[in-house]
Amino acid sequence: MEENNSQTQDTEGQPNTQVQEPQPVKPQKKKSDIWVRIGVGILYMAILIGFFMLKIFVNDFLFDFIVLAFSVLGTFEICRAFKHKITRAQAVIVMIFTTLTVLTFCVSDFVFMEVFEVKWGQSNYTPLITLVVFIAGLAVILGLLVLAHQKTSLESTGYTLIAYVYPLVFLLILAGCNHLQKYSDAAILFIFLICPFCDSLALVFGRLFGKKLPKKMAPNVSPNKTLVGGVGGLVGGAIGAVLVFFIYYGLCTPLRAESFENIVFEWESLYLFLGVGVISSFFAQFGDLVESAIKRKLDIKDMGKILPGHGGLLDRIDSSLYAGLAVCLIFTIRIMVIMS
Repeated sequence: MEENNSQTQDTEGQPNTQVQEPQPVKPQKKKSDIWVRIGVGILYMAILIGFFMLKIFVNDFLFDFIVLAFSVLGTFEICRAFKHKITRAQAVIVMIFTTLTVLTFCVSDFVFMEVFEVKWGQSNYTPLITLVVFIAGLAVILGLLVLAHQKTSLESTGYTLIAYVYPLVFLLILAGCNHLQKYSDAAILFIFLICPFCDSLALVFGRLFGKKLPKKMAPNVSPNKTLVGGVGGLVGGAIGAVLVFFIYYGLCTPLRAESFENIVFEWESLYLFLGVGVISSFFAQFGDLVESAIKRKLDIKDMGKILPGHGGLLDRIDSSLYAGLAVCLIFTIRIMVIMS
């Protein structure tokens, strides 16, 4: 009995009253949203492909509907992100004139090209008409300093101008790519195919060489992006350009000609496509950094929640906005050289 009692006492002779605490229950891991992300990504690409097919088989201008949708949704997202920095009146004006500007460009160019059948070198006043509507929006935004003087500050006006210009101006460039008289299909393919290749190769290069070459691309804006990853993005742009080249000449051009019998690859244009791929991938990466900087200034993770697993629409197309600028400029110069 004494031996048994001694087993119930600690070394100091005190009763061992310590009770074993239950092990904490580990919180259940959150179910991965990978399948949601994949599903939304597939749906997004399906919508793009659907409108691209309508562009080829029905009319080029049908692709303008998706540009208009991007403009409205993207502007709504940035106005929502600025909700504590701009007034309701400013947000409403931005939404109205964003929609009017895109509609003006698309409808006006359709009228001049399809109704009036304006040819290369003839007067097409679409840019001028669009510019007038866009500047009218600027005038109204600045006019609120008078019309709503007590509620409107210079700071809120500055944020309103950012919300008005971004992403509207860049999406007008996307509409411009859709309205090119030549290389229109290639331009759209570049904008939406180069960015995934750029992102993928940037990720691969970053993981393979990031530890040995850890130099950051923009440490104060996006600490995870390295210069070597940026180089990988340029390589991805070149690879994507080759794919665009074969899709454009091997699929898009025959579909428009309604014949696959005499497929002709303009091999001399491959260098042009490679150049566009590399340059547009550079702009794509910079566009991604620009939006990252905006979100960091606002202290937010995503611009919206419309695309589960991806964030907002602007989070999905931020790279494409800047890529479109490079694509449109290069192909416009190419067309001017060919048709001059």
